[in-house]
Amino acid sequence: MFAFSEIVGHEQIKEHLTEAVKKKQPFHAYIFDGDVGVGKETFAKTFAAALNCQDDRGHEKPCKECISCRQVEAGTQPDVIWVQHAKPDYGIDEIREQVIGTMDIKPYSSPFKVYIIQDAERMNEETQNALLKTIEEPPEYGVIIMLTSNISELLPTVQSRCLTLEFHPLSSVTIEEFLVTQCGVPDYIAKESAAFAQGNIGKAIRYSDASDDFVNRKNKILEILKNCDRYEVSDMVDLIHSLGTKKEELRDYIDLMMLWFRDVLIFKATKNLNQLIFQGESQAISIEASRRSYEKIEEIIGSFDKAKVRIKANVDIDITLELMFMAMKD
Repeated sequence: MFAFSEIVGHEQIKEHLTEAVKKKQPFHAYIFDGDVGVGKETFAKTFAAALNCQDDRGHEKPCKECISCRQVEAGTQPDVIWVQHAKPDYGIDEIREQVIGTMDIKPYSSPFKVYIIQDAERMNEETQNALLKTIEEPPEYGVIIMLTSNISELLPTVQSRCLTLEFHPLSSVTIEEFLVTQCGVPDYIAKESAAFAQGNIGKAIRYSDASDDFVNRKNKILEILKNCDRYEVSDMVDLIHSLGTKKEELRDYIDLMMLWFRDVLIFKATKNLNQLIFQGESQAISIEASRRSYEKIEEIIGSFDKAKVRIKANVDIDITLELMFMAMKD
Protein backbone atom coordinates (compact mmCIF):
# COMPACT_ATOMS: atom_id res chain seq x y z
CA MET A 1 0.00 0.00 0.00
CA PHE A 2 1.20 3.51 -0.82
CA ALA A 3 0.77 6.84 0.90
CA PHE A 4 -0.61 9.51 -1.44
CA SER A 5 2.81 11.18 -1.60
CA GLU A 6 4.31 7.94 -2.89
CA ILE A 7 1.89 7.53 -5.79
CA VAL A 8 3.20 8.81 -9.10
CA GLY A 9 1.14 11.34 -11.09
CA HIS A 10 -2.56 12.28 -10.91
CA GLU A 11 -1.77 15.32 -8.75
CA GLN A 12 -5.24 16.91 -8.85
CA ILE A 13 -6.89 13.66 -7.80
CA LYS A 14 -4.39 13.26 -4.96
CA GLU A 15 -5.07 16.81 -3.82
CA HIS A 16 -8.84 16.30 -3.81
CA LEU A 17 -8.76 12.98 -1.93
CA THR A 18 -6.17 14.20 0.57
CA GLU A 19 -8.36 17.19 1.37
CA ALA A 20 -11.39 14.92 1.86
CA VAL A 21 -9.36 12.83 4.33
CA LYS A 22 -8.14 15.90 6.26
CA LYS A 23 -11.66 17.31 6.60
CA LYS A 24 -13.15 13.85 7.19
CA GLN A 25 -15.74 14.73 4.57
CA PRO A 26 -15.59 12.31 1.63
CA PHE A 27 -18.26 12.43 -1.04
CA HIS A 28 -20.79 9.64 -0.63
CA ALA A 29 -20.15 8.06 -4.06
CA TYR A 30 -17.24 8.24 -6.50
CA ILE A 31 -16.55 6.98 -10.00
CA PHE A 32 -12.87 6.36 -10.72
CA ASP A 33 -12.69 6.20 -14.53
CA GLY A 34 -9.64 5.23 -16.56
CA ASP A 35 -7.87 2.50 -18.49
CA VAL A 36 -7.05 -0.82 -16.81
CA GLY A 37 -3.73 -0.45 -15.00
CA VAL A 38 -3.73 3.35 -14.82
CA GLY A 39 -3.87 3.42 -11.00
CA LYS A 40 -7.56 3.37 -9.98
CA GLU A 41 -7.27 0.43 -7.58
CA THR A 42 -4.16 1.88 -5.94
CA PHE A 43 -5.96 5.16 -5.32
CA ALA A 44 -9.10 3.43 -4.04
CA LYS A 45 -7.10 1.31 -1.60
CA THR A 46 -5.06 4.29 -0.37
CA PHE A 47 -8.16 6.47 0.00
CA ALA A 48 -10.05 3.77 1.93
CA ALA A 49 -7.05 3.22 4.20
CA ALA A 50 -6.60 6.95 4.77
CA LEU A 51 -10.26 7.50 5.68
CA ASN A 52 -10.09 4.80 8.35
CA CYS A 53 -6.48 5.32 9.49
CA GLN A 54 -6.22 5.37 13.30
CA ASP A 55 -3.07 7.50 13.49
CA ASP A 56 -3.69 10.70 15.46
CA ARG A 57 -0.18 12.22 15.39
CA GLY A 58 -0.95 14.61 12.56
CA HIS A 59 1.13 12.61 10.07
CA GLU A 60 0.19 11.86 6.49
CA LYS A 61 -2.57 9.30 6.14
CA PRO A 62 -2.61 6.41 5.63
CA CYS A 63 0.16 5.82 8.17
CA LYS A 64 0.58 2.18 6.99
CA GLU A 65 1.35 1.18 10.59
CA CYS A 66 -1.88 1.22 12.61
CA ILE A 67 -4.11 -1.83 12.94
CA SER A 68 -6.60 -0.55 10.36
CA CYS A 69 -3.90 0.22 7.77
CA ARG A 70 -2.33 -3.19 8.25
CA GLN A 71 -5.74 -4.80 7.84
CA VAL A 72 -6.37 -2.88 4.61
CA GLU A 73 -3.02 -4.07 3.29
CA ALA A 74 -3.89 -7.66 4.22
CA GLY A 75 -7.41 -7.39 2.82
CA THR A 76 -9.01 -8.09 6.22
CA GLN A 77 -10.32 -4.63 7.19
CA PRO A 78 -14.01 -5.34 7.91
CA ASP A 79 -15.09 -1.83 6.94
CA VAL A 80 -13.33 -1.79 3.55
CA ILE A 81 -15.32 -4.07 1.27
CA TRP A 82 -14.00 -5.04 -2.17
CA VAL A 83 -17.11 -5.85 -4.21
CA GLN A 84 -16.51 -8.49 -6.89
CA HIS A 85 -18.51 -10.49 -9.40
CA ALA A 86 -18.33 -14.27 -9.85
CA LYS A 87 -19.68 -14.26 -13.43
CA PRO A 88 -18.70 -11.99 -16.34
CA ASP A 89 -21.37 -9.50 -15.24
CA TYR A 90 -22.71 -8.52 -11.83
CA GLY A 91 -25.97 -10.16 -10.94
CA ILE A 92 -28.48 -8.06 -9.03
CA ASP A 93 -28.29 -10.54 -6.15
CA GLU A 94 -24.51 -10.00 -5.85
CA ILE A 95 -24.94 -6.23 -5.43
CA ARG A 96 -27.82 -6.71 -3.00
CA GLU A 97 -25.81 -9.18 -0.95
CA GLN A 98 -22.49 -7.32 -0.96
CA VAL A 99 -23.64 -3.67 -0.88
CA ILE A 100 -27.34 -2.86 -0.55
CA GLY A 101 -28.04 -5.43 2.16
CA THR A 102 -25.11 -4.45 4.36
CA MET A 103 -24.89 -0.66 3.98
CA ASP A 104 -27.24 -0.03 6.94
CA ILE A 105 -25.02 -2.05 9.26
CA LYS A 106 -22.76 0.43 11.02
CA PRO A 107 -18.98 0.17 10.64
CA TYR A 108 -17.36 -2.45 12.82
CA SER A 109 -14.40 -0.39 14.01
CA SER A 110 -13.98 2.61 11.70
CA PRO A 111 -15.49 6.03 10.99
CA PHE A 112 -16.34 5.05 7.41
CA LYS A 113 -17.61 1.98 5.64
CA VAL A 114 -16.03 1.97 2.17
CA TYR A 115 -17.32 -0.16 -0.70
CA ILE A 116 -15.02 -0.53 -3.72
CA ILE A 117 -16.92 -1.90 -6.72
CA GLN A 118 -14.48 -3.31 -9.26
CA ASP A 119 -15.44 -3.44 -12.97
CA ALA A 120 -18.48 -1.28 -12.25
CA GLU A 121 -19.33 -1.20 -15.97
CA ARG A 122 -20.22 -4.89 -15.54
CA MET A 123 -23.43 -3.95 -13.73
CA ASN A 124 -26.41 -4.20 -16.05
CA GLU A 125 -29.23 -1.64 -16.05
CA GLU A 126 -31.33 -3.56 -13.53
CA THR A 127 -28.41 -3.88 -11.12
CA GLN A 128 -27.49 -0.20 -11.44
CA ASN A 129 -31.08 0.85 -10.80
CA ALA A 130 -31.15 -1.35 -7.70
CA LEU A 131 -28.01 0.39 -6.43
CA LEU A 132 -29.36 3.85 -7.22
CA LYS A 133 -31.36 4.33 -4.00
CA THR A 134 -28.32 3.36 -1.91
CA ILE A 135 -26.22 5.93 -3.80
CA GLU A 136 -28.91 8.60 -3.39
CA GLU A 137 -29.49 8.12 0.35
CA PRO A 138 -26.44 6.53 1.95
CA PRO A 139 -25.85 6.68 5.71
CA GLU A 140 -23.32 9.36 6.73
CA TYR A 141 -20.59 6.75 7.16
CA GLY A 142 -21.13 5.11 3.74
CA VAL A 143 -18.71 5.68 0.85
CA ILE A 144 -19.01 3.90 -2.50
CA ILE A 145 -16.16 3.91 -5.03
CA MET A 146 -16.94 2.50 -8.48
CA LEU A 147 -13.95 1.57 -10.62
CA THR A 148 -14.56 1.55 -14.35
CA SER A 149 -12.65 1.59 -17.60
CA ASN A 150 -15.79 2.49 -19.57
CA ILE A 151 -17.92 5.09 -17.84
CA SER A 152 -20.35 5.22 -20.77
CA GLU A 153 -21.72 1.85 -19.57
CA LEU A 154 -22.96 3.49 -16.36
CA LEU A 155 -26.44 4.99 -16.44
CA PRO A 156 -26.67 8.80 -16.58
CA THR A 157 -28.73 8.66 -13.37
CA VAL A 158 -25.87 6.84 -11.62
CA GLN A 159 -23.22 9.18 -13.02
CA SER A 160 -25.16 12.28 -11.96
CA ARG A 161 -25.19 11.17 -8.33
CA CYS A 162 -21.47 10.41 -8.15
CA LEU A 163 -18.30 12.48 -8.18
CA THR A 164 -16.26 11.37 -11.20
CA LEU A 165 -12.46 11.40 -11.09
CA GLU A 166 -10.80 10.74 -14.45
CA PHE A 167 -7.45 8.97 -14.51
CA HIS A 168 -5.51 10.03 -17.60
CA PRO A 169 -2.31 8.46 -19.02
CA LEU A 170 0.95 9.63 -17.46
CA SER A 171 3.93 10.96 -19.40
CA SER A 172 6.63 8.47 -20.39
CA VAL A 173 9.18 10.55 -18.49
CA THR A 174 7.13 10.33 -15.28
CA ILE A 175 6.75 6.56 -15.59
CA GLU A 176 10.43 6.09 -16.47
CA GLU A 177 11.52 8.07 -13.40
CA PHE A 178 9.16 6.04 -11.19
CA LEU A 179 10.51 2.72 -12.45
CA VAL A 180 14.11 3.78 -11.86
CA THR A 181 13.74 5.54 -8.50
CA GLN A 182 11.00 3.53 -6.78
CA CYS A 183 11.24 0.12 -8.43
CA GLY A 184 15.00 -0.08 -9.00
CA VAL A 185 14.58 -0.91 -12.68
CA PRO A 186 17.70 -0.40 -14.87
CA ASP A 187 17.35 2.78 -16.90
CA TYR A 188 17.41 1.10 -20.32
CA ILE A 189 14.61 -1.29 -19.31
CA ALA A 190 12.66 1.57 -17.70
CA LYS A 191 12.91 3.65 -20.88
CA GLU A 192 11.62 0.86 -23.12
CA SER A 193 8.89 -0.20 -20.67
CA ALA A 194 7.66 3.40 -20.31
CA ALA A 195 7.62 3.93 -24.08
CA PHE A 196 5.53 0.85 -24.79
CA ALA A 197 3.22 1.38 -21.80
CA GLN A 198 1.90 4.60 -23.37
CA GLY A 199 1.05 6.30 -20.11
CA ASN A 200 -0.23 3.20 -18.29
CA ILE A 201 1.86 2.65 -15.17
CA GLY A 202 0.40 -0.81 -14.57
CA LYS A 203 1.61 -1.98 -17.96
CA ALA A 204 5.02 -0.38 -17.43
CA ILE A 205 5.50 -2.22 -14.14
CA ARG A 206 4.36 -5.47 -15.75
CA TYR A 207 6.71 -5.03 -18.70
CA SER A 208 9.70 -4.14 -16.52
CA ASP A 209 9.06 -6.98 -14.04
CA ALA A 210 9.28 -9.51 -16.86
CA SER A 211 11.56 -7.64 -19.25
CA ASP A 212 13.05 -10.75 -20.88
CA ASP A 213 9.63 -12.31 -21.33
CA PHE A 214 8.26 -9.01 -22.64
CA VAL A 215 11.03 -8.75 -25.24
CA ASN A 216 10.35 -12.33 -26.35
CA ARG A 217 6.62 -11.70 -26.69
CA LYS A 218 7.20 -8.40 -28.45
CA ASN A 219 9.45 -10.12 -30.99
CA LYS A 220 6.79 -12.77 -31.63
CA ILE A 221 4.22 -10.03 -32.26
CA LEU A 222 6.66 -8.31 -34.63
CA GLU A 223 7.06 -11.62 -36.46
CA ILE A 224 3.30 -11.68 -37.10
CA LEU A 225 3.22 -8.03 -38.17
CA LYS A 226 6.18 -8.22 -40.54
CA ASN A 227 5.08 -11.50 -42.12
CA CYS A 228 1.36 -10.88 -42.31
CA ASP A 229 1.23 -11.60 -46.07
CA ARG A 230 3.05 -14.92 -45.72
CA TYR A 231 0.99 -16.27 -42.84
CA GLU A 232 -2.49 -17.69 -42.99
CA VAL A 233 -4.94 -16.27 -40.48
CA SER A 234 -4.95 -19.61 -38.66
CA ASP A 235 -1.14 -19.46 -38.35
CA MET A 236 -1.32 -16.05 -36.72
CA VAL A 237 -4.00 -17.23 -34.29
CA ASP A 238 -1.81 -20.21 -33.36
CA LEU A 239 1.14 -17.88 -32.71
CA ILE A 240 -0.97 -15.82 -30.32
CA HIS A 241 -2.10 -18.99 -28.54
CA SER A 242 1.53 -19.98 -28.06
CA LEU A 243 2.11 -16.72 -26.17
CA GLY A 244 -0.90 -17.11 -23.87
CA THR A 245 -4.48 -15.94 -24.11
CA LYS A 246 -5.39 -14.44 -20.77
CA LYS A 247 -7.43 -11.25 -21.22
CA GLU A 248 -4.65 -9.06 -19.86
CA GLU A 249 -2.11 -10.70 -22.17
CA LEU A 250 -4.34 -10.33 -25.23
CA ARG A 251 -4.86 -6.64 -24.51
CA ASP A 252 -1.08 -6.21 -24.29
CA TYR A 253 -0.55 -7.96 -27.65
CA ILE A 254 -3.20 -5.85 -29.33
CA ASP A 255 -1.76 -2.68 -27.82
CA LEU A 256 1.65 -3.56 -29.27
CA MET A 257 0.09 -4.08 -32.69
CA MET A 258 -1.72 -0.76 -32.42
CA LEU A 259 1.56 0.98 -31.55
CA TRP A 260 3.19 -0.60 -34.61
CA PHE A 261 0.50 0.67 -36.95
CA ARG A 262 0.53 4.01 -35.16
CA ASP A 263 4.21 4.18 -36.14
CA VAL A 264 3.31 3.19 -39.69
CA LEU A 265 0.73 5.98 -39.87
CA ILE A 266 3.09 8.58 -38.37
CA PHE A 267 5.95 7.60 -40.68
CA LYS A 268 3.66 7.69 -43.72
CA ALA A 269 2.60 11.22 -42.81
CA THR A 270 5.92 12.69 -41.59
CA LYS A 271 8.83 10.43 -42.64
CA ASN A 272 10.24 11.30 -39.20
CA LEU A 273 12.02 8.35 -37.56
CA ASN A 274 12.43 10.20 -34.25
CA GLN A 275 8.70 10.00 -33.60
CA LEU A 276 8.60 6.21 -33.81
CA ILE A 277 8.25 3.93 -30.79
CA PHE A 278 9.59 0.93 -32.73
CA GLN A 279 12.68 2.85 -33.85
CA GLY A 280 14.67 -0.34 -34.36
CA GLU A 281 12.12 -1.46 -36.95
CA SER A 282 12.26 1.66 -39.13
CA GLN A 283 12.94 -0.25 -42.36
CA ALA A 284 9.99 -2.61 -41.91
CA ILE A 285 7.77 0.31 -40.90
CA SER A 286 8.86 2.26 -43.99
CA ILE A 287 7.95 -0.68 -46.23
CA GLU A 288 4.58 -1.10 -44.49
CA ALA A 289 3.82 2.61 -44.83
CA SER A 290 4.59 2.60 -48.55
CA ARG A 291 2.22 -0.26 -49.34
CA ARG A 292 -0.75 0.75 -47.17
CA SER A 293 -3.15 3.61 -47.78
CA TYR A 294 -4.12 5.97 -44.98
CA GLU A 295 -7.63 4.54 -45.07
CA LYS A 296 -6.37 0.96 -44.72
CA ILE A 297 -4.09 1.78 -41.81
CA GLU A 298 -6.95 3.50 -40.00
CA GLU A 299 -9.20 0.51 -40.75
CA ILE A 300 -6.64 -1.85 -39.23
CA ILE A 301 -6.26 0.30 -36.12
CA GLY A 302 -10.05 0.32 -35.86
CA SER A 303 -10.09 -3.49 -36.00
CA PHE A 304 -7.81 -3.56 -32.95
CA ASP A 305 -10.22 -1.36 -31.02
CA LYS A 306 -13.09 -3.68 -31.97
CA ALA A 307 -11.06 -6.71 -30.88
CA LYS A 308 -10.47 -5.19 -27.44
CA VAL A 309 -14.20 -4.51 -27.08
CA ARG A 310 -14.99 -8.11 -28.07
CA ILE A 311 -12.46 -9.49 -25.59
CA LYS A 312 -14.01 -7.42 -22.82
CA ALA A 313 -17.46 -8.71 -23.83
CA ASN A 314 -16.19 -12.32 -23.68
CA VAL A 315 -16.63 -13.00 -27.39
CA ASP A 316 -14.87 -16.21 -28.46
CA ILE A 317 -11.11 -15.53 -28.57
CA ASP A 318 -10.45 -17.36 -31.83
CA ILE A 319 -13.28 -15.55 -33.63
CA THR A 320 -12.04 -12.22 -32.26
CA LEU A 321 -8.47 -12.84 -33.41
CA GLU A 322 -9.55 -14.15 -36.82
CA LEU A 323 -11.63 -11.02 -37.54
CA MET A 324 -8.76 -8.81 -36.45
CA PHE A 325 -6.15 -10.62 -38.57
CA MET A 326 -8.47 -10.73 -41.59
CA ALA A 327 -8.61 -6.92 -41.49
CA MET A 328 -4.80 -6.87 -41.55
CA LYS A 329 -4.61 -9.20 -44.54
CA ASP A 330 -7.40 -7.80 -46.72
